[in-house]
Amino acid sequence: MSDTLRPVDELTFREAMAELEGVVSVLESNTLELEESLTSYARGVALLASLQRRLDAAEQQVDVLMGELAPAPDDEVQDTTLSKA
Repeated sequence: MSDTLRPVDELTFREAMAELEGVVSVLESNTLELEESLTSYARGVALLASLQRRLDAAEQQVDVLMGELAPAPDDEVQDTTLSKA
């Protein structure tokens, strides 16, 4: 891992994903010393959290957009009666 890592939130989604894949690969190789492994693991956790937040935000945007595309139900479909609960 480089000593001059960019802050996670400055990375594009694609860059963060690629870096996370690299971190996983290095950790799986079992070639790092314990301290380096912990540092890499922490970076991986930060990358994963950032990616998850971005995916959640994108999912919310898609839900909003899909809601805008759905036609409003007409009176025949929508229950327009007043009922007391």
